[in-house]
Amino acid sequence: MAMLLFRVWALLALILCPGATEELFEVSVWPEQALVKFGQSLMVNCSTTCPNPGPSGIETFLKKTQVGKGPQWKEFLLEDITENSILQCFFSCAGIQKDTNLDITMYQPPEQVTLELQPAWVAVDEVFTVKCCVPRVAPLENLTLTLLQGNQELYRKNFMSLAVATQRAEVTIRVKAQREDDRCNFSCRAELDLSSRGGELFHSTSAMKVLRSFEFSQRPQIQVPPLLEVGMAETVSCEVARVFPAKEVMFHMFLGDQELSPFLSWEEDTAWANATVRAMETGDQELSCLVSLGPMEQKTREPVHVYSFPPPILEIEELYPLVGTDINVTCTGHVLTSSSPTLWLQGVPDLPAPGEPAWLLLTTREEDDGRNFSCEASLEVQGQQFIKTTTIQLHVLYKPRLEESGCPGNQTWVEGTEQMLACIAKGNPTPSLACTWNGVIFDLEVPQKATQNHTGIYCCTATNQLGSVSKDITLIVQGLDEGNSSTIFIIIIVALGMGVITIALYLNYRPCKIERRKLPYRQKEKDKEEENQFAVGQAEKWNTHSC
Repeated sequence: MAMLLFRVWALLALILCPGATEELFEVSVWPEQALVKFGQSLMVNCSTTCPNPGPSGIETFLKKTQVGKGPQWKEFLLEDITENSILQCFFSCAGIQKDTNLDITMYQPPEQVTLELQPAWVAVDEVFTVKCCVPRVAPLENLTLTLLQGNQELYRKNFMSLAVATQRAEVTIRVKAQREDDRCNFSCRAELDLSSRGGELFHSTSAMKVLRSFEFSQRPQIQVPPLLEVGMAETVSCEVARVFPAKEVMFHMFLGDQELSPFLSWEEDTAWANATVRAMETGDQELSCLVSLGPMEQKTREPVHVYSFPPPILEIEELYPLVGTDINVTCTGHVLTSSSPTLWLQGVPDLPAPGEPAWLLLTTREEDDGRNFSCEASLEVQGQQFIKTTTIQLHVLYKPRLEESGCPGNQTWVEGTEQMLACIAKGNPTPSLACTWNGVIFDLEVPQKATQNHTGIYCCTATNQLGSVSKDITLIVQGLDEGNSSTIFIIIIVALGMGVITIALYLNYRPCKIERRKLPYRQKEKDKEEENQFAVGQAEKWNTHSC
């Protein structure tokens, strides 16, 4: 009964006081604030306190679908939300309409963050650009971009004052490069803080980019001889100073179209390359050196002249002639020589005309065996003089010989000492030598302990392809005392000889006043001289008897 009375009273109030209706009913929407990810959907409930509401609904440009309703509420599904919007929920009650608004905020996390370094290689003290870009992010007023060099913060930017419709954010700064920046990592961190809107903190970081800084202001320098000989190996080099980083410098070297294979080296701020070059064609050519460091390249060139100068040709008509043979020795320039050289042949006093050979007619002798002939060619190239020499050895063939100087016919050994029979044969080809003693071959290579049994006559024979020769050698073995006596006797003979020479000189050069001396004194001197001569004669006889 009480409830019925209340409803009647309320109805009368609405009829009798229509202004009170506007004040008594309310319109509400749920949720009170909406944060929706890009492209997602949202369920919205619109309700009222009016007991018998009239027309109602929502106003929005978003795609909407009513999914439920009641006497005092309606529920809608909003789909594919791609931007911020304001939804209006309205109800009418007793001819009075009320509405309320819902702010729908669309957000898009910074899923893609890109960083660019322009240029990637930058010269020291030059400016480079660091640019960070987030192509799709919302809302911008909640976004902060931070540029990092390694772990150090380089620059920070927020977009609180840029509440614009765009969903793209970027930041760009310019930095002067230093050596210390080489190989530094740069990155960009994006943070979207939605905590003030009832959301969470989203963050993302770009891939790291590596900056390369360099110095390369000096031109390369080539070291190469101005003249190169065909086919001859020559070392050339290319160097560049004040370059950083020197260990990353690349060299490419060419002689004309021929690419060389350089060996690279570096120390501090200097880099260089050494290469071996062999020119294969004569004439004027160009040695070039291309040096690169990152995107930077510098090329330098040096002219070279390539000449041909093979050694002269030395020809002997017969390298192994017999003794007494007439042979020709000819010296000529090589046909591949760049120009006609000047020739000189050893033993020919006059120089031939340029381009003409030098020659010599020779009758071979034994003394010519082993003789070296040299042919010298001289060539002038661009003011520089070059000399090449060819040498050939002549071998003269002759029969064996046993000369007294190398194979004495009389030899003496001292008993008890180590001795070898002295005999060396001459001849070409080198002769073989064999000596016999009492019909037995005597070993010439092994030292023998001298005894009286070695006394005798030895027959030595030297043989080569041209013939043979023999010689008898008389060997005498002396006793040890006999050998010492002979030595003492020789010393006495030498002393006496020196005395005689001294006296003779004195008598020949003394002053004339000696003539005034008394005759008995002169006679005494004469008698003394005769005695000395007699002693010498006796000593010689004794020595002959001892041998």
